[in-house]
Amino acid sequence: MRRDLTLVIVLWAIVSIVSVGVAVFVMDPFPAVGAEESELIDEAFMVMTYMGAPVFAIVIAVLMIALWKWRASGPPAEGEDGPPILGTNWFPKAWLAASAVLAVVVMIYPGLTGLAELREDDTAEMRVEVTSVSWQWLINYPDHDGIRLSSGAGDEMVLPAHTRIQFDVEALDILHSFWVPAFRQKIDAVPGQTTVLYTTVTETGSYEDDVAYRIQCAELCGLNHTDMAMKVRVVERDEFDEWVAAQHASAAKVR
Repeated sequence: MRRDLTLVIVLWAIVSIVSVGVAVFVMDPFPAVGAEESELIDEAFMVMTYMGAPVFAIVIAVLMIALWKWRASGPPAEGEDGPPILGTNWFPKAWLAASAVLAVVVMIYPGLTGLAELREDDTAEMRVEVTSVSWQWLINYPDHDGIRLSSGAGDEMVLPAHTRIQFDVEALDILHSFWVPAFRQKIDAVPGQTTVLYTTVTETGSYEDDVAYRIQCAELCGLNHTDMAMKVRVVERDEFDEWVAAQHASAAKVR
């Protein structure tokens, strides 16, 4: 039994090192970074990946040793089970304690500390109203004479870079979820309520450059859930002002 434990520990150390190495040098799971909050959330993801590597490694180590050494040599006799393994020694107790400590650490950092950092600033330079209805996104710019856009009409949401934006999100029918992958954060759109999301947009980009620049419903909402998307374009302030002027001019022609 001592030899088996030694093999598990050695294999656990090897798999842990390899897993962390892959996470650091190989893995690149993130879409484009389009907001300050994106970097904070990506950092939290990687911290939890590093913390999860040893847990992943112990599962793999025990599984591999079990398959190699304790596998059945033939079919068991009818009605016969293998000998029971009782976890009453120090190892399961130590594993339980380590898991509990790890869980508490994750809840504090990056959990509570990350949430506090995301929510510490409730000011905004610009407000955008987002409404979900009938598997469409309706966008209203109340700070710019009520420019209105619709995903159903093929419009795209345009935002100025280097701007802190307050998204006021609501639903007129059922639960949806407002999510721009480049900004990372998402928030539910709830009928009868207005939920608020603050994002500091930093990088210019568009759907044509990277599909992470889109509004995507992140709540399974029904028949056309997968089609509930809208392109997003982030531009410099001068270009945004020109776009606003063009929208007003187009609206004036319609009138």
